[in-house]
Amino acid sequence: MTDQLHRGVFMADLLIAALDRNPDKPAMYLGDQVLTARQVRDQVSCYAQALASVGVRQGSPVSVLSPNRPEVLFNSGAFNVTGCRPTPLHPMGSLDDHAYVLEDAGIDTLVFDPAVYDERAAALRDRVPGLKRLLAFGPSTVGENYLELAASFSPVPLIAPAVDADDVATIAYTGGTTGKPKGVMGTYRSGAALTAIELSDWQWPDEARFLICTPLSHAGAAFFMPTLLRDGSIVVLPGFEPTKFLETVEKFRISATMLVPTMLYVLLDHPELGDYDLSSLETIYYGAAAMSPTRLKEAIERFGPIFFQYYGQAECPMTITVLRKEEHDVNDPARLATCGRPVPWVHVKLLDDDGNEVAKGEPGEICVQGPLVMKGYLNKPEQTEEAFRGGWLHTGDVAREDADGYLTIVDRKKDMIVSGGFNVFPREVEDVLSTHPAVGSVAVVGVPDDKWGEAVKAVVVLRPGATVDPDELAALVKEKKGAVYAPKSVDFVDSIPLSPLGKPDKKALRARYWTDSARQVH
Repeated sequence: MTDQLHRGVFMADLLIAALDRNPDKPAMYLGDQVLTARQVRDQVSCYAQALASVGVRQGSPVSVLSPNRPEVLFNSGAFNVTGCRPTPLHPMGSLDDHAYVLEDAGIDTLVFDPAVYDERAAALRDRVPGLKRLLAFGPSTVGENYLELAASFSPVPLIAPAVDADDVATIAYTGGTTGKPKGVMGTYRSGAALTAIELSDWQWPDEARFLICTPLSHAGAAFFMPTLLRDGSIVVLPGFEPTKFLETVEKFRISATMLVPTMLYVLLDHPELGDYDLSSLETIYYGAAAMSPTRLKEAIERFGPIFFQYYGQAECPMTITVLRKEEHDVNDPARLATCGRPVPWVHVKLLDDDGNEVAKGEPGEICVQGPLVMKGYLNKPEQTEEAFRGGWLHTGDVAREDADGYLTIVDRKKDMIVSGGFNVFPREVEDVLSTHPAVGSVAVVGVPDDKWGEAVKAVVVLRPGATVDPDELAALVKEKKGAVYAPKSVDFVDSIPLSPLGKPDKKALRARYWTDSARQVH
């Protein structure tokens, strides 16, 4: 530690303050059981002591593999006050993906849900030599019962770890052009800045009763801290199921939630939507993928002017720009297609390939400076240098700025596909499909899809005389990478368009499927 006098306030400090401020106020609902802030604090304390008893300390590299359950939040709080370095695993990821992340991040402790991932945990233990500890949310054939261990301790006061702003707080994995994911090193500064922006610039109900139904391994967990700091309460669902969502909003008088566009589309098309009292909803946050302006207008007309959009990425989490409730003009489709305006906590410019700011109305890459920006990519100095060239974080998203300062993303420099709120990286799909003996060459792109926003499409050139069923190719990808990566459609062609350098011309390929779209994301 360099300067205790001017030490910043970080996530653990915020968590402790939130849980201590109104200890007897409801903070979390577990079915019909209500936990006060004091009870949540005590759970976090016991979990933290359990971690210490097995050797997890400040800086320890840890990981979590679990669907949504309240214990994930208790564990997250324990990670915070311990000061260890967590890396969440994607619940829908493949064994190969999980093993790669654990090895690359040097993970030695895995916390997992044994009801879903007992076999996966066993396989990872066998695959990853550095994985020394398995802690299970309950009885397990391969891991120690973490819940039982935590229950053996009595609560003690929570103490925040001594950390510096630039220390690595988390490592979250995102895809890369090499086909291997990159570990995004988030700092304590970034986490605190995100929470500050959420509290100051985001629009919250006066009484926040927040429903989390998106993965806690992704954006869902980011709403935990600001809700507690606003003296609100949390309801956690295992996942998104439309009827259960509607029932929960009605039962708990939910005032705020977060949805990815695909979830909202499902709700709008639900035949029983009108059978539930949703009048308590005051704010629906949405992000992770671009929203169809047509469906967004439909949603506003159905639910009211309660929508709030955020845009960010793992390298600069969640809130580079926002589109506030009152800025959603249902009579202006162009406005509904934007991702809003930059928050005042970061510097944002649209730059050309030479690092020059483009004229208003011209396309340029969204580039960012500020406290939200990552420290860099773990073990990847060249990719870090490329991402930070010219002293800016280059997001890879190309946008235009209108006369009022609103940004509309029109294309992606990177080929990433966002399907149903999840990131799909074409190279990884292409690498799997190329292993099939019938496939001569393949290019994967995202195409417009009314349900998923974008759907994965594989464009395949077969080997001479070869044939293969599209379902067989989709099944191959599903087995190797998970259902999210599996192509929703496969086109067989004689050739794939090439750039002057001989590389597959993804822009030309996408243009075949986006002809009627004004922008190249959906």
